[in-house]
Amino acid sequence: MTTEIIFSIIIPFIGTILGSCCIYLFKRLDDKIVRAFSGFAGGVMFAASIWSLIIPSFEQASNMEQLSFIPVVVGLWAGFLFLMLLDKLVPHTHCNEDEPEGLKCKLKRSTMTSLAVALHNFPEGLAVGVVLASATNESSSVPITMAIALAIGIAVQNFPEGAIVSVSMNASGTNKHKSCLLGILSGIVEPIGALITFFLASFITPALPYLLCFAAGAMIYVTIEELIPEMVKGKHSHIGTILFAIGFTLMMILDVLLG
Repeated sequence: MTTEIIFSIIIPFIGTILGSCCIYLFKRLDDKIVRAFSGFAGGVMFAASIWSLIIPSFEQASNMEQLSFIPVVVGLWAGFLFLMLLDKLVPHTHCNEDEPEGLKCKLKRSTMTSLAVALHNFPEGLAVGVVLASATNESSSVPITMAIALAIGIAVQNFPEGAIVSVSMNASGTNKHKSCLLGILSGIVEPIGALITFFLASFITPALPYLLCFAAGAMIYVTIEELIPEMVKGKHSHIGTILFAIGFTLMMILDVLLG
């Protein structure tokens, strides 16, 4: 493997590690910080879905001419439905902290959150793996720098994600070391997913446009279902919206510069 491929596979996980280590800096995350983190992560993921996944999918399917939208539509809907299924398998847990079982419920909710984040991270790893496979395909016009841009963008949004998981685990009664470890483990599926997809995608080149949009659909679903509600939750504030725009802009610039 080349240095670029190894970097693209590992850097998103490093983002999760650094974010999870924030547990040693913060006892709890202020609501404004959570909204800002969620907004920024949502903007990055939304931009990455468009520039690093959907647009390359159209380019890869250009030989289909006016029907090039078919892989995009099929892939997007497959990604949406896949994440919907994950949400059914890992339902949200709502707690009343005033009840005697409040702490137990909070711990269960945080555990479910960690599992949900881990499951939702897999499509991000898949996205990196698919773009890497496209970039290393001789017949593809996708540059390796696009995979690097996507990986950096995911790493940036993984930082607040890792922080939110580890801090919420600690707030539920888990000690700092275990909370940090659980936050880190929530991101381990990304390099695994990237490696699996990278090696498999090279054998199924015709499916690459579908796989690119599958990853895009999954990432957009996470943005809409998980990050946007989090960034507007609570007292009215524009901080989440502003950070969403900043995250979107930075990822777009990064993708254009490297792509």
